[in-house]
Amino acid sequence: MNINQPYELSQEQIDFYQKNRYIKLKNVFDAETLAYYGEKIAQKVNELNNQDQPLDARDTYGKAFLQIFNLWREDETIKEFVLSQRLGKIAADLMQADGARIYHDQALFKEGGGGITPWHADQYYWPLATDKTVTAWIPLQAIPLEMGPLEFSAGSHAIVEGRELAISDDSEKLIAQKLRVTDFEHVIEPFDLGEVSFHSGWVFHRAGANQTDQMRKVMTVIYMDKDMILKEPENENQRKDWEVWCPGAKVGEVINTEINPICYQK
Repeated sequence: MNINQPYELSQEQIDFYQKNRYIKLKNVFDAETLAYYGEKIAQKVNELNNQDQPLDARDTYGKAFLQIFNLWREDETIKEFVLSQRLGKIAADLMQADGARIYHDQALFKEGGGGITPWHADQYYWPLATDKTVTAWIPLQAIPLEMGPLEFSAGSHAIVEGRELAISDDSEKLIAQKLRVTDFEHVIEPFDLGEVSFHSGWVFHRAGANQTDQMRKVMTVIYMDKDMILKEPENENQRKDWEVWCPGAKVGEVINTEINPICYQK
């Protein structure tokens, strides 16, 4: 498959995303494409992973996944995949933006026996002026329920309470309590091979434990509006993100650094 070949979204799909702030799309990639890029990503994760603590010695966050950032800067083949126009166009169309820029990528490999990923909203961590952000969650294999697929609280971007919580045992407990008393649909579904989900920065999501003995291999790419402005950080995590993911960007200006390239524009 040509990974720059456009994936055309229907108006119905764009409307669904705007209402729920997540969508799952089938057949974004074929098996051959995923096998090729997935092997490169897995090799690089193995090479760069420095987690040497056994699972039962880690905290909740440590048990949730092996996490390796910005693989696109480590390998030319992975760069091709992360900066592909196919993914970038979907992101721009869902954000209703004129183009998509990379915030950063992130491999999230949940080991066999790995724990839950607690409820959280990603944008708590990001010093970004608007919510025109979208994360592509790209399984590198089919993910049955027992492997811990991503779960969404559809439409929960409307909730402000809980946004101030970092990903933790507290966020799992307090956000779960809040969501229980709302009407937002809790979506828990397996992922077919080639199926990719996209979610916005303020929608609440989590993932279950990996109850299998296989690694759950997922690549994620976080996109922002190509014209995204850096805002004054509101917490320490946002300050750190500014330094690491937007180095040299200035508050009040478009985040246009060498590690935030535009991957698609209309």
